[in-house]
Amino acid sequence: MLQDYLIYILRNFSQRKVRGWLTIIGIFIGIASVVALISITMGMQQSIQSQFEKLGTNKLIVMPGNAGFLGSSYASKNLNEDDLDVIRRVSGVDVAASIIFKSAKVKFKDEVKYTFVIAFPTSEVQKVVRDVGGFEIEFGRNFKDGDKYKAAIGYLTSQSKKDGNIFDKPIKLGNKIYIEDQEFEVTGIMKKIGNPQDDNQIYIPLETAREIFNEPKDSGFIYVQTKKGTDLESVAEEIKKELRKFKDEKKGEESFQVQTAEQILSQFNTILKILSIVLITISAISLIVGGIGIMNSMYTSVLERTHEIGIMKAVGARNSHILTIFLIESGLYGLIGGILGVLLGVGLALTAQYFAAQAGASIFKASITPTLIIGSLLFSFVVGCISGLAPARAAAKMKPVDALRYE
Repeated sequence: MLQDYLIYILRNFSQRKVRGWLTIIGIFIGIASVVALISITMGMQQSIQSQFEKLGTNKLIVMPGNAGFLGSSYASKNLNEDDLDVIRRVSGVDVAASIIFKSAKVKFKDEVKYTFVIAFPTSEVQKVVRDVGGFEIEFGRNFKDGDKYKAAIGYLTSQSKKDGNIFDKPIKLGNKIYIEDQEFEVTGIMKKIGNPQDDNQIYIPLETAREIFNEPKDSGFIYVQTKKGTDLESVAEEIKKELRKFKDEKKGEESFQVQTAEQILSQFNTILKILSIVLITISAISLIVGGIGIMNSMYTSVLERTHEIGIMKAVGARNSHILTIFLIESGLYGLIGGILGVLLGVGLALTAQYFAAQAGASIFKASITPTLIIGSLLFSFVVGCISGLAPARAAAKMKPVDALRYE
């Protein structure tokens, strides 16, 4: 009976505590690493997914370069206002707007820092930019027509230094800051995005940026909102076609990239998957070491209990009984290591999430699901059973007479 097996196994484990715990460590470390890495990767995927879902299904981003959103898109020619006019004339395009982003010198009181400055229109099209870029005002107001030397600041810029602000003192509504030596009044504070770099950015009106950066026509990105009822992919292809014609470029050799939110999300997910596979593969090495440790421990246990095996067979135990005993024992080594590993892995993931949040990276989250926990425990039990299979078969095949004579 299973109860008899467990009583016998636990009695033997209590007699060999040191060896038992040393055997468990290998599985314990491996499972902890895998659980922590998978939960963090899944959490980041969910966070990124939720951010892109906010964009809706009718938004496009046109950017310079042909390496994609995560590639070196600044190696090619910049977009400009002429490109924007072409995009606006494409059938299916409802609204299109440019943004400029530059690394700029920003002065507050007597402190000078360099951070990214993002510029977008003050007209009604700024809503598209805010939706696509995730630029939402939490305090103060959005830009309006007539605003020139007004600025909005990222969430962290309004916080203390210890919370992640690049300045020693927090910037508040109504404060004066200098961007490229031009004075601006702070009229808005953005909602927290979750990335320290994004949350330390400064936002100013587009026409003002063209003036202070001396770029009357260049654009960084062009954000596009399509009309209701239109097919997003069809509009994206039409934009590519018209821009190729305008720029006199061949298909596949474009100096620009048109991407939907789904395509950008796919790139993020691909990178996260590759990263997680590499890290989990490295972590799996400790599982292999742990499995070898269980096998070695079980072979030693079989040798030590050879006389017991002979007695059990002499009183009627079959080969299947002996095999089951050692398989369950090795499986329990794996399961105990798995339980401890899951606890440690969950603790590591939550600790990483906590410190990331303290650093301002709230997008860095852990996702701990019942499937992950149960799957990890089953996997650790299976690893234990497989590792103990060869020693268990060796024990089951022993001849009673030889086993009884073994000393």
